[in-house]
Parts: sequence; structure tokens; C-alpha cells
Amino acid sequence: MTTETPADKSPQNLPQMQKEKVGVGAYISLFLAICFFSGVFYKMPADYAWLGAFDFTTLIGKFGTIFESANFVGKGGISARQGFAFALSLVPGVMLALGLLEVLSHYGALRAAQQLMTPLLKPILGVPGSTGLALITDLQSTDAGAALTKGLVDDGSITKQNLVVMCSWQYAGAGLVNNYFSIASALFPAFLVPVWLPLIIMFALKFVGGALTRFVLMTVYRKDFANE
Repeated sequence: MTTETPADKSPQNLPQMQKEKVGVGAYISLFLAICFFSGVFYKMPADYAWLGAFDFTTLIGKFGTIFESANFVGKGGISARQGFAFALSLVPGVMLALGLLEVLSHYGALRAAQQLMTPLLKPILGVPGSTGLALITDLQSTDAGAALTKGLVDDGSITKQNLVVMCSWQYAGAGLVNNYFSIASALFPAFLVPVWLPLIIMFALKFVGGALTRFVLMTVYRKDFANE
């Protein structure tokens, strides 16, 4: 009986992972993961509100108020105690994302992402397709996206250069879908263009920023990653 070691998931062994058979079920799992984490079912019209059951942000929900004009974290806290309360509020979203990713991975979602997204992500960002779900998750939740990214680092699935590029992609317009519809929705009546157009532009600019970061790492800071 053999056990899997961290080296089995190292970047050198990724080609072997790519050769694993990807069936129809894996692509279905990937499709469900994209729908769930991308926010396509976020704040649906009343007639289709039931689709919110397949949305990450909707399932996370929110804490109730403890007293007027305050929430679970409370009001007026400072220092380590306030930091602990805030950190505790992040746990449900991160745990939900990690749990769902484990289920989807069991059915082959990551293998399908590796095969389908590598031709898109590798030329632009230089990252493998297996990072796709972490990037997609960041569109709704920066905390869950960061947790999935850390998992890739721990598994040895990405290099340090990949990590820097991914972080630049994630931090530019972090939580894009969630923040856009939650905050910018107040300005929708004043928009002179379709509501979806600014969202697409911001999404495209995330790739522009990631590509620029990759270019800088491969030129100015090339020596820092020479041993990878």
C-alpha cells in the first residue's frame, strides 16, 4: 500500500495529472462550480429567486443584528478583540468554499479545469488551468478565493511566480461580482450603458493587470524566480 506524498502534486508532476481521464461527470462538476462561484445566480429576479440556492454568496447568508445599527461583529470594538470577531465572521464563507471544492474535486472538477482552462490562462497569466476555480471564486469572495489559492500553494500545484500573478489578478477588483451588485447597484438607474458592460470591462482589466504583473516578473525580477 502506497501513500501520496506532497511531491506527487509538485509542478513537475502536473503533466501526469493532466493525462488522467476526464469524463463527462468532471465537466458537469466544473460547470456547476463555475455557476456556483462566479455569481451568475446572484440576486436573480423574483421569478427566478430559487436559483439563489445555487449561488455561493446567497448560501453564505449574513449574521443577524445584535442591536440596532450593528451586526454580529458588534459596534465600537478595537484591537485584538475586534480583530478576532471580524476573523470569526470570515470562517463560514471559507469553510463552505473549501468543503464544496472537496466535493467538486472528488467528481473531477479540478481535472476538467486543468484541461479546459490551461489554454486560456497559460498564455495570458502563465498559470495552470487548475487555478481557475480559485480565480473564479475570488469574483464573489476574496476570503474563499484566498483560501483556495493557499490550498494550491500547500499542494505544490503552483510556483511562487504563479502565486504573485494570481494575487495581482485577485486584488484588482476583488469580490467583483458581489461588490458590483451590492454597492454600484445604487447607480444603475444613472448608467448610460447596459449594466453588464462595466462588469465585463472590469473583468477584462483583471487579466490585463495579471499579464502586466507576469511581464514584470519575467523581465525586471527574472532572477528572483530563476530557480523555479
